[in-house]
Amino acid sequence: MSNHLKIDYAAVTEKGNKEENADAADALVPEGSALTNKGIAAAICDGMSSSEGGVEAAQICVRSFMDDYLSTPDSWTVKTAATKVLGALNRWLWSQGQMRYDSAKGMVTTFTGLVIKSTTAHIFHVGDSRLYLFRDGELEQMTQDHRVWVGRDRDFLSRAMGIDAHIDIDYRTLAVEPNDIFLFTTDGITGYVTDNRLRQILREQDGHLQASAQAIMEEALRNGSHDNVTCQLLKVISLPQKTEDDILQKITELPFPPPMHAGVRIDNYEILRELHASSRSEVFLARDLESGHKVILKTPSENFRDDSAFLDGFLHEEWVGKRISNPHVLRVLDTPQRRFLYNIAEYVEGQSLRQWITDHPQTHINTAREYLTQIVDGLRAFHRLEMIHLDLKPENILIDKTGVLKIIDFGSTRVAGATEIKSSYACGAPQATMDYGAPECLKGQCSNRSDIYSLGVIAYELLTGSLPYGEHDKPVQTGKLRYVPASRNNKHIQPWVDGALRKALHPDPTKRYDTLSEFLYDLSHPNPKFTHVTNQPLIERNPLAFWKGAAALLLVLNLVLLYLLIR
Repeated sequence: MSNHLKIDYAAVTEKGNKEENADAADALVPEGSALTNKGIAAAICDGMSSSEGGVEAAQICVRSFMDDYLSTPDSWTVKTAATKVLGALNRWLWSQGQMRYDSAKGMVTTFTGLVIKSTTAHIFHVGDSRLYLFRDGELEQMTQDHRVWVGRDRDFLSRAMGIDAHIDIDYRTLAVEPNDIFLFTTDGITGYVTDNRLRQILREQDGHLQASAQAIMEEALRNGSHDNVTCQLLKVISLPQKTEDDILQKITELPFPPPMHAGVRIDNYEILRELHASSRSEVFLARDLESGHKVILKTPSENFRDDSAFLDGFLHEEWVGKRISNPHVLRVLDTPQRRFLYNIAEYVEGQSLRQWITDHPQTHINTAREYLTQIVDGLRAFHRLEMIHLDLKPENILIDKTGVLKIIDFGSTRVAGATEIKSSYACGAPQATMDYGAPECLKGQCSNRSDIYSLGVIAYELLTGSLPYGEHDKPVQTGKLRYVPASRNNKHIQPWVDGALRKALHPDPTKRYDTLSEFLYDLSHPNPKFTHVTNQPLIERNPLAFWKGAAALLLVLNLVLLYLLIR
């Protein structure tokens, strides 16, 4: 069994009775890591006959979709990458139609695309081209024609690429099996060859793709098709089947470094001193012997030599770091001549945000806003790539000597695109730290709002020196979390600032801020919703008044009971 995604592919196209062929079809099988991270892409387009630029639109759509999809970040999901590419393509076709042909129908085409990543097929469709699945001798149409009939012999496309600046793309997924055959057709075939006949031809040809495509095309022409005729077939030969042994073998291709101490040279680096050591990893200050710059060298602990899940998480941290370029995220550096298992990052001379909070237990609101703005800028770099940090805390934020903050430690970062790759082992990345991780993460339901929660904890701690729900040594059920107003720990906190913190820290993610920008804005601009706090319980608004009232009420009750006893 092959450990890689592998396909067979065939296509035929004829202009038929038309003067030119407005159909286009192609497939792309990338090499190397792109095959794993992006998968295989295929598409078919049919330029609208009444469109002056239909031929060009179809050709551009097929080629640009595959090229541009391959160029999207590996961290994006297939759905995000393909819909962004198709949205941009649609806007370009629409604008070109307006400029070059002065018509909404200047450059219009149907589009049906397929991406097979790992063991899942992702289908994108608009128009009346079709995609079928032939499995176990049965044929199933996977797309729905976007065609409206206005009379017995009159119909029109209700949706297509280039008709409008906005486009709705149908999207669906399905699990792929070996020997599945995907059949792409334009309406020059489906209007003249029935589904039953298509099924029969595929059965007769018994998996021979080129012969099947040729037979389907000839059938359509024989039945009087007066349109362009295009048929494309893609057969799944094998699917990736990763096992723990496969992954461990790949990881252990790089040996563990020798014992490390000051003066040891490893590849192009000289160890200067140890900075940190734990049961999981060792961190050293080193010098790059080529540039002379100081760098951070991190290697996994020998304790985890045989732990494939942990080692995968170690390499995952490097993979994430190399894909983010932001002044507020620690840079992970390339190691082209690496012969041992370690990673290299930039050296930040300064202190952690934890040390800053220890030294400044109640940071001034202006300084807190400045620091939070920098953290938000770094977090946006993660979120734009569909990554969630998931371990944001003061220990994982560094402050250099010029006051620049940098987010570090990407071992827990969740990458949306990576979740689509089949794997037979559980990720060994550490979970979010107690008191900083959002409650929903305990159920495996993390999102961008989980990072907003962690940011809220940091903001609260910067301003008060305390934690919003107190300290815990084990997970607490969401319903038992009780928010401590920031003003109780710092009397200078305004109600509207406390309101912003409370919203960012809500145990229910649906009641938090949608975006990082909203939270930052409310920390700097009084939100009318938070300027009045009468809806807060008295014990939170004024604890002293609450307990005075409770004591007075108890006194009255005791007097009443005493009076009744005397009587």
